[in-house]
Amino acid sequence: MSYNQPPFIPDTAPFSDEQRAYLNGLLAGLFSSAPTSALAANPPSSLKIAVLYASQSGTAETLARKLTKELKARGHVASLTSLEGYTPATLAEERHAILIASTYGEGDPPDAVQPFFQQLCLEHFPRYRDLSFAVLALGDSSYEHFCKFGIDLDSKLAALGATRICDRVDCDVDLDDTFANWKSSLIERLDATTAALPARTSPSTSIAAPVAKPASLYTRENPFHAPLIERRALTCDVSSKLTMHVAFSIADSKLEYEAGDACGVVPQNDHRLVSEIIDTLKFSADVPVQLPKAGATKLWDALTTHLQITRLTRKTIQAYATIGQCQKLFDLLIPEQQSHLDKYTYDRGLIDLLHDYPGVLHDPADLVAMLPSLAPRLYSISSSPKAHSGEVHTTIAVVRYRSHNRDRGGVASTMLAERIAVGDSQPVYIQPNKRFRVPPDSTAPIIMIGPGTGIAPFRAFLYERRAVAATGKNWLFFGERSAATDFLYRDELETMRDDGHLTRLDLAFSRDQERKIYVQDRMLEQGAEFYRWLQDGASVYVCGDASRMAKDVDATLHTIVEQQSDLSKEAASEYVQQLKDENRYHRDVY
Repeated sequence: MSYNQPPFIPDTAPFSDEQRAYLNGLLAGLFSSAPTSALAANPPSSLKIAVLYASQSGTAETLARKLTKELKARGHVASLTSLEGYTPATLAEERHAILIASTYGEGDPPDAVQPFFQQLCLEHFPRYRDLSFAVLALGDSSYEHFCKFGIDLDSKLAALGATRICDRVDCDVDLDDTFANWKSSLIERLDATTAALPARTSPSTSIAAPVAKPASLYTRENPFHAPLIERRALTCDVSSKLTMHVAFSIADSKLEYEAGDACGVVPQNDHRLVSEIIDTLKFSADVPVQLPKAGATKLWDALTTHLQITRLTRKTIQAYATIGQCQKLFDLLIPEQQSHLDKYTYDRGLIDLLHDYPGVLHDPADLVAMLPSLAPRLYSISSSPKAHSGEVHTTIAVVRYRSHNRDRGGVASTMLAERIAVGDSQPVYIQPNKRFRVPPDSTAPIIMIGPGTGIAPFRAFLYERRAVAATGKNWLFFGERSAATDFLYRDELETMRDDGHLTRLDLAFSRDQERKIYVQDRMLEQGAEFYRWLQDGASVYVCGDASRMAKDVDATLHTIVEQQSDLSKEAASEYVQQLKDENRYHRDVY
């Protein structure tokens, strides 16, 4: 079937998403205003669809691009736009909208999308009766408010009169299959909508444009095997925790990144745990099993490199209970028992389930079918490509703890710390973070707030600014437990402070005095100077824990503006919002 759709700007054209969306809308409008006779000769057979995304780390944007490309290939006039800067009024003018929405932190929208959602929540009248929409919600089920923003967005649009094209689908970290199924259902519904429209016979028209720079050959699905070239502890032996500097070589790989991006690490499960699981089930490690993407492989390989075994999900519990007809597990799955299910799954993995409810699994195929895929781990890059050519540096807190009478640890962090050797290759890829970049103006001042491993991108920023001879002032707030044991990158930071590249270094070591002191306390102490930097055009960057630190820092920023400017609380909030609108307040929190 061929289509005669309006001309459109291809994805390879060197335009931003906003520019492309505007031009596509302009072309569609010109096309739709063609003479009636021309339309009668070529009646419409495609839909004008707005593909909108709310992305914090780039995943939603990536999926939205894939969907837009496929919709265009099927003859639709699809435009790709970020919800950043988008308005509910613009959405009300659409007739078909697909929204791919990430949730981060405590169920919040991505930072840049909060103004859109706040405006949408003020709507009370059914102004979207002419809108057909679909929502794909992205999240991480290890967080309490799983996919909350996508859920709220879906509910709000329906409440305002919009009609669902298909039901909302909630995606966990391992989202490939879920996304594919949702996309298939969506396209089936859209095809049904266009089936009643007469087909066009002329070919589609595309405006020629210079070909954009090709994407990297290496992706999450096709990672680069990078040699581990350096691993050193950043904390002292007597520290209560271990944080490491881990560097990979990407020389001659054509793998590129920018300061502010993240490094995706494709991990392996601990061989000792895999052996214990196989022994407990009395299975053979060499028995063949079938995986949806990897195809045929041995059970050992499936449990080591493909499947998640250290964490329990509702779906895993449901499958296990069904196979074994375990009434106690069925009782936990009742919606009213969610708190008890959360308590049971917390800090437990597959091995605990096998010991607590033995004798259930007898077929390796049942085992692999009930386990989710092992997802990559993202670490903020702590190097600058201009200062550390051919290398990617990461700053990794090694997670180890004891729970339910068993020693446990983070899959990727313990692997990088102890299960691979320097010189070994590890699959990695780059996850761009376009919203976390140093200012293009090298004279602009920056304020960086990054306790713990949140220091990572700011080490990258400092080296980047030095490499390009930036003259803008640099201020870093760093915090940890103790200066004697946990002062990450101490020598480098003190050297930069002493030679003037790091204009200010404010430190908060929570356990070095009777009263705990955190970075937000240091911010408040320097409130007057902090506000002067803001007035001088400084950009603020925050990296680290989303659940507490980032919220405390944000509240402190509002307090500083209110106190130092004599603005009201509401006006101070508007000031902070203006920082966001001017692209001067950035957060990379997790």
